[in-house]
This record gives sequence, C-alpha cells and structure tokens, in this order.
Amino acid sequence: MGLLELCKKYFNSTNLYEVLGISEKSTDKEVKKAYHKLSLKVHPDRVEENEKLEATEKFKVLGSIHAILTDQNKRAIYDETKSVDDDDFNEIAERDWMVYWRLLFKKITLEDIKAYEKEYTGSTQEREDLKQAYMAGKGDMDYIVDHVQFARSENEPRIREVLNEMIEKGEIPSYKIFTHEPAKKRQRRIAKENREAKEAEEEKQKLGMGSESNSLELMIKQKQEARGQQLDSFLDNLAAKYGDKKTKTTKRKAASKTESESKTKRKK
Repeated sequence: MGLLELCKKYFNSTNLYEVLGISEKSTDKEVKKAYHKLSLKVHPDRVEENEKLEATEKFKVLGSIHAILTDQNKRAIYDETKSVDDDDFNEIAERDWMVYWRLLFKKITLEDIKAYEKEYTGSTQEREDLKQAYMAGKGDMDYIVDHVQFARSENEPRIREVLNEMIEKGEIPSYKIFTHEPAKKRQRRIAKENREAKEAEEEKQKLGMGSESNSLELMIKQKQEARGQQLDSFLDNLAAKYGDKKTKTTKRKAASKTESESKTKRKK
C-alpha cells in the first residue's frame, strides 16, 4: 500500500498537508511542529497495549510525511504532482522511525524547563499572556493561574504587581474580584496547588519515574490538566527551542548508522 493510500486509511485524507493540519505554504519549522504534535498522539510508547499496532503504523506514516515535506526536492515534486513515488516511499519507509523521531525531538529535561521559565518570566510574552488571561477571566486569579505558564502561588505577588501596573495605565479594567480577592479564595487555590503537587509526586513514584523527561512531563500535565491545549503548546515550544541542539554532523552519523544497519539486515 502506498503512502497516500495509508494516509487515507489512517487519517482520512490523501493530502499530506491536510494530514498534518497545515497549509502548503508552511515553513519547515511549522511542518516539524505539526509532525511533533500529531506524532505524540500516536507514539507507540504513549498508547495502550491494544492500540500499539495501529499507532505504530500511523507513526510510520507521519514520519514519512515529515521526511518528504522537509526534503526540498521531494516536497517540490509532491507539490507539483500531488503524488508520491511508491519506490521513493518504500525507501523512506525502511527507516527506523523511533531513531528518526529521537533525533528530531530530544527529551525535555528539568534543565530545559528551568531555562524556558527563566526566559519566559518577565518577558513580553508573559505580559501578553497575563493580560489575555486577566481579560478572559474578568480578573479571576483562579482563571489566571490556570491559563498562564508558571503562575504558581509563589509568583502571585509579582503577577499581581504586573497586572496592577496595567490597571493603573488603563490597559485593563479594574475588577473587584482581583483587587479585593477574599483571603479564603486564595487559600483554596494554594490548597489545590499543593494537592495537585502531592498527586503528581504519588503518581510519579507509582510509575517508578525519576526527576527528568517523562516524569517532568507528567507533573506538568497534572498541573495543567484544565488548560486544554496549553500543554501541547508548552511542550511544542520547548521541543522547538531545545530539540535542535544536536549538530548536523551527529544527526548524519546517526542516520548513516541506521541506514547501514538496515542494509546489513537486508543482506542477512
């Protein structure tokens, strides 16, 4: 079965761009981001046992799409013909997609999170996020905490200072629920945060996880469960920022090694 047929089978479209949910004008970075987001949903290590077989096939299809759309020549041919040469696809399909994926997206570590938080705190982006959350929640600090990255209780004095400055400048209206928040409301918020932290720690220990990568992601997920797509966006930002630190030489060596291993297996 060819790539386009597999796309139709698993993603209900024969258009590579539609499968990734992007436009034909998307940059390589946008292609990579879309691939990362979708591949996380079907990664064989992230699904239930009874879903692994189909997830593996979907994972391969997405990897093939990314490989084609980030290759200048292959993408140009696809854009012109809207077809994929079966021989070309078969050659691509022989790759070890797990290795391919790991080369593109390294695991997010505690150091990455800390670096990202340091850069985000006090930035224009944080200020804009705070303003947007304040307006959407009409000054409700519970809403703001649930929709702004790193808005933990210890950061509230600084966050309030930023928002109060905006109020004084007339950038945002003054809401009583913000300026005169009841003490009990804040206490409930802190209790909830402590409870979530405890649950995350218990879950981490139950799964035998350490303090890095996947365990960190689990903690973030539990903390931000109510934030919908924010977790995906947060991890996408980190993957895009810290996922390309390996040199091209390292990538070429790893790819060459994988290709050599594949040829050796075929000879056997």
